[in-house]
Amino acid sequence: MVVNAPDEPLPPDDDERVDPASTLSGWRRFVEKDHETFGLVSPEQLEAMDDHERDAYDEARIGYHSEFQVVRTSTVKEVAHQGRLLTLLNRREHGARRGLIISGERTTGKSTALKQLGRLHELRIRQRYPDPRRIPVVYVTAPPKASARKLAMEFARFLGLPSLTPRANTADVTNAVCQVLIEARTDLVLVDEIHLMNLATTAGEELSDHLKYFTEHLPATFVYAGIDVENSGVFTGIRGDQIAGRCTLLHTGPFPKGPEWEGLVAQMEATLRLHHHKPGTLPELADYLHQRTSGMIGSLSHLIRLAAISAILDGSERITRRQMHKLRVDHASERDYRGEAEAG
Repeated sequence: MVVNAPDEPLPPDDDERVDPASTLSGWRRFVEKDHETFGLVSPEQLEAMDDHERDAYDEARIGYHSEFQVVRTSTVKEVAHQGRLLTLLNRREHGARRGLIISGERTTGKSTALKQLGRLHELRIRQRYPDPRRIPVVYVTAPPKASARKLAMEFARFLGLPSLTPRANTADVTNAVCQVLIEARTDLVLVDEIHLMNLATTAGEELSDHLKYFTEHLPATFVYAGIDVENSGVFTGIRGDQIAGRCTLLHTGPFPKGPEWEGLVAQMEATLRLHHHKPGTLPELADYLHQRTSGMIGSLSHLIRLAAISAILDGSERITRRQMHKLRVDHASERDYRGEAEAG
């Protein structure tokens, strides 16, 4: 089995290049990274820093805030629960294994929930079987204008298979991937952006057949995520009926105003590493934050992290409504918020 070296060292902390989770090294870094270890220095220590030390400290905090800090939303909890039930159900299954599809709007936490399911599963397997050669989880994204060969190459790229050339045909790539995944004891496969697989096209039909081949030849649970999957063509025709008959469908969406939304805002505020921010400020602005983001968890994270970085750069070390109002996030949220403001 030839894959990226399991004991390959992670990039140093000052290396800003981060491999994507769709590669084995990037996935392992994601699984192993602890987001809770960064602590603020005391006011006395901050005052004693020279310019060079303060710049390095601020850069470290900016790096910390630039990474998405996962909060335990109801979506993350439900996906983790359903995913674990399926991995246990499929453990000794010899026929068609059951899968899970996460479908929802943009920035509603689909990919986050998918990756957290994989992370929790891999940490659980590592604890039970501490073998560095094992690859419990594979995470890939469906490629644009997806084809069977492109999908097979995504699996090969995750594994870092060096022996495959651009001229290798689909069967060669698929066989090599399956052999490695079986030897590596992979038992959870995550496929993101599944809405790119449109079964109404010939390429989509071939891709569906190829994915079905993977599910039947690998002793693994498959979990998919995508935008508005039920209306994207994934469930079209006989092949779509097969997928619908084997997979549980979970929906994600914007969070309504209420206790859970306020709790999410409070959780995100707790991840801040700012010297003058007053705890409780953001929960008091929960309604405003809901207006700014339309209840989308991804947009909320974008706005709060952007505001935190801005507070470090301008030296205020706190987040306020006035400051956030000057910031711009994703176009969809801005369009909805500014449109409502103008209508009011």
